[in-house]
Amino acid sequence: MAALTLAIGNKNYSSWSMRPWLALRASGIPFEEVFIPLYTDQADKDKILAFSRAGKVPVLVDGDITVWDSLAIIEYLAERFPDAKLWPEDRAARAHARAVCAEMHSGFQALRNECGMNLRRPIGPVALSADAEANIARVQELWLDCRARYGAGGPFLFGRFGAADAMYAPVVHRFRTYAIPVAPEVKAYLDAMMALPAFQEWTTAGIAETLVIEKFETV
Repeated sequence: MAALTLAIGNKNYSSWSMRPWLALRASGIPFEEVFIPLYTDQADKDKILAFSRAGKVPVLVDGDITVWDSLAIIEYLAERFPDAKLWPEDRAARAHARAVCAEMHSGFQALRNECGMNLRRPIGPVALSADAEANIARVQELWLDCRARYGAGGPFLFGRFGAADAMYAPVVHRFRTYAIPVAPEVKAYLDAMMALPAFQEWTTAGIAETLVIEKFETV
């Protein structure tokens, strides 16, 4: 059995589950995946509570250590597996990456609400509010800035794949699913993310899921 266990929700819908899962898989860190369907019955809710009293996924278990919340899990993984280099080695770049991740963690509410993650949704645009459009512009601004500053070492936000890419991976899906127009440089980043084997693995599994959560099928 793998030393780590990651409890996640539906791959089709659970953007927060995707983030640490992708950080683990893309970094080659072995782990056991425990899938708990979301918004089903009390039995599944109890399964989540057995992992964490927060009552939400994802949850990482490493022996007697339990970590919940996507960004906290990624921070833990970066400490536990320094060779994965989830954070940039340069101090200034590392600070920038942490700020970018924190902004994703706490912001972009309009984009989240109006462009929910649903990998099976037919690709096509929806009418968006001014707030969502502003969120989209800000995401592109962040990505372009990271690529301009740190992208010489590879196709990802800070060159090589890292925590920032994991945190923004569900946004890549949102941009794809809702056919959001992007700058050419942003399109190159989207293509790099979608070509990542771990990203493709999550996407394929999510599309194959059959459980439908009606509240996420409204757009």
